[in-house]
Amino acid sequence: MTCASCVRRLEQGLNSLDGVERATVNLATEKATLEYDPSLFRPWALTQRVEELGYEVIGVERPAGDRLHKTTISIGGMTCAACVRRVESVLEAVDGVTDVAVNLATGRAVVIHHLEWAGVECLKRVVSDAGYEFLGLPEPALEDPAEAARIREVKDLSVKFIVGAVLSVMIFAGSMQDWFPYLNSIPREIMLLSLFGLATPVVFWVGSRFFSGAIKAARQKTADMNTLVAVGAFSAYLHSTLVTFVPQVFAGAGVTPHVYFDAAATIVTLVLLGRLLETKAKGKTCMAIKRLMGLRPKTARVIRDGNEVDIPVGAVKEGDLILVRPGEKIPTDGVIVSGASAVDESMLTGESIPVAKESGSEVFAATLNKGGSFIFRATKVGADTALAQIIRLVEEAQGSKAPIQRLADRVASIFVPVVFGIALLTFVIWYFFVPEPIFSRALLNFVSVLIIACPCAMGLATPTAVMVGTGLGAENGILIKGGESLEKAYKLTTILFDKTGTLTTGEPEVTDILTVGRIKQKDVLKIAVSIEAVSEHPLAQAIVEKGRQGTRLSCSSP
Repeated sequence: MTCASCVRRLEQGLNSLDGVERATVNLATEKATLEYDPSLFRPWALTQRVEELGYEVIGVERPAGDRLHKTTISIGGMTCAACVRRVESVLEAVDGVTDVAVNLATGRAVVIHHLEWAGVECLKRVVSDAGYEFLGLPEPALEDPAEAARIREVKDLSVKFIVGAVLSVMIFAGSMQDWFPYLNSIPREIMLLSLFGLATPVVFWVGSRFFSGAIKAARQKTADMNTLVAVGAFSAYLHSTLVTFVPQVFAGAGVTPHVYFDAAATIVTLVLLGRLLETKAKGKTCMAIKRLMGLRPKTARVIRDGNEVDIPVGAVKEGDLILVRPGEKIPTDGVIVSGASAVDESMLTGESIPVAKESGSEVFAATLNKGGSFIFRATKVGADTALAQIIRLVEEAQGSKAPIQRLADRVASIFVPVVFGIALLTFVIWYFFVPEPIFSRALLNFVSVLIIACPCAMGLATPTAVMVGTGLGAENGILIKGGESLEKAYKLTTILFDKTGTLTTGEPEVTDILTVGRIKQKDVLKIAVSIEAVSEHPLAQAIVEKGRQGTRLSCSSP
């Protein structure tokens, strides 16, 4: 997707699918969100329709609470197709499993199962009983498919932009021979052929995405920003090619026709630069989600059959007993059954002082255990934890549409046809209704109208702003419900905070040192640091940090 016209086309196409109640497409996140009736909707139709519209499905994310889930495990000892079939058979027999796909080359099995199923431990047992080795759950990929595709696109755009920029500079210099005396000695015919050879790869290789996009739009009997760029650049290129090889076409104009290879090359290169900057901007706005996901621990120490077993967090089930030691992050939400401690919950609440926890207290995933050890029972796992819900809220907020964006999408559906109409009208006026009409001048004005209308800021600016706003808010502990809330924020005149914890940095800090008599502040700090140096209490650590900074102390009292 490259512009608001693409968004409009996809939304209309997806909304026409059986069972789909509403489809919302976000250009900045490159995601489509569908609300559908499961009894009528056919998942395979989704990919088919997107491809029919000229786009590509990179990946599908199932919503939390969906009926089927996927677990991938690594298996050792398989040597042939018979091994694959044997492993598939034993895994398919596990309670709750609906489908299994085993890959001999990668040594992995993808298990599709219901939410209520026997669990990873049962998979391990049946694989071992079948004579193979259970190697655990592979680490999840660091990049989702959309992010990997975005990285590839940035590399491709960067290479093409560099090539386009270098060749465009050379073409510009050749087109302006009078500005560069050392080029005046080159005959015009040879220079024109050289410009043709330099401009051709810029227009058709560097600008290939614009032509392919225009063709896709034409197949759907519509037009978008790619159409404007492709027609504008190709018009300038075709005019210049005719001047180079069949100049007699312009003999009636009475003047020496000019070539516009530099315009064609510059158009493609500059618009491609815009695409490169847009793609990089979209990638940066996803960093808040990645940071939130990075808060989650990778493993959990589960007590099963009286033994402590380290397993991936994804394998934890509701009801598991989990041991947490001092300094460790809590892997999932639950309730303490034995032990007591103090837990740093600042990442959730903003409170800088750890909260005392004892038997019966709730604990939350990704919070930090500061004091003693304790055992808790998992009550919420996976997508049901508080952190997972926060991540989901941020994702939904980033993908939401502000009211002004919906207006922009409606305008985009008629924007390109209107621009084409104005460009054709401009050509007709300059070629038929002005004194001494010249074809090359009329063509140049036609191209100018198309190119001026090319930037798709109205289709990309709003979703990108929503992504940046909600992402930066999440980084600073502020959750924004969606684009509509963000758009209305400028009307705020008063903000109310329910408690001081929402305004803290999440950790205590020494601000003042008060002394009595002739005792100096640095002496008080030195004594305090020596006493608190070995303590793990957050207030003690704040004192030690103040001593480490060695900053000027702000005030004193008699």
